[in-house]
Amino acid sequence: MDIGIGLPNTVPGTEAQTLLDWAKRAEGAGFSTLGTIGRLVYGGYEELIALTAAAAVTSRIRLTTSVLLTPLYTNPALLAKQAASLERISGGRFVLGLGLGGRDDDYEASGLSTKGRGRRFEEQLGELKRVWAGEERGFAGAIGPRPVREGGPELILGGGTEASFRRVAEFADGWIMGGGTPDMFAEAAAGVDAAWQKAGRAGSPRKLSLAYFGLGPDARAQADGYLLDYYGFLGDFAQQVAGSAAVSAEMVAQYVAAFQAAGCDELIFVPTGSGLDQIDLLAEAIA
Repeated sequence: MDIGIGLPNTVPGTEAQTLLDWAKRAEGAGFSTLGTIGRLVYGGYEELIALTAAAAVTSRIRLTTSVLLTPLYTNPALLAKQAASLERISGGRFVLGLGLGGRDDDYEASGLSTKGRGRRFEEQLGELKRVWAGEERGFAGAIGPRPVREGGPELILGGGTEASFRRVAEFADGWIMGGGTPDMFAEAAAGVDAAWQKAGRAGSPRKLSLAYFGLGPDARAQADGYLLDYYGFLGDFAQQVAGSAAVSAEMVAQYVAAFQAAGCDELIFVPTGSGLDQIDLLAEAIA
């Protein structure tokens, strides 16, 4: 199982230089990917821009949106162009993770309705694939640049419903769980595999998950401070999210072992703070 680390693009107070330093140090520490999470109505850096900055100062590590809230990007042809641009700039290292999101205010701020978002999402996915395949648009020709990877950037989708699993099988290369226990992962992964087989897809989808972490002497306070704010809209459930964060080397090791046993291909540890020592502490915990 690959072990990735999140970029602290949503951690309040993170300076731009910190994002660059974090990307370079994470690559040097041997992590498999830099992941991003994001919302519109929150004071964080937009994911595609943050990962483009990271691409400029790294050369090996993958760059993964985990996940981008696709319906908010209402021009899918432009999103396809942005994704292909980042994939080419990074030398094929970009992985486009997409999902629907769970906050009404992100949609309200965009002038969008949550009604019908699943249908719109599928329409967007189809358009992304057509653009990356080089479909010509009348006299204007195809939308470039052509991706490095045949068929476009690696595409992974989030979601925990049967409809989500069907979309993975129809459009994507893999699936990601945005949070939950290893047992929840194993159960959902089985649903993804079943949809994949039903669709007649060869091989198997790549399966990923996220897990929050905070390490060091103030780990619990750091994790609670960030997660209770970021997930405050969930009410009492925010306490469960915060409580699930790995706040010790032992918890990190337990998560790695459990997710690996559950069939996870890549586990991305998402930071709850932006101190660069968090990278070193995580690397030590998984060594």
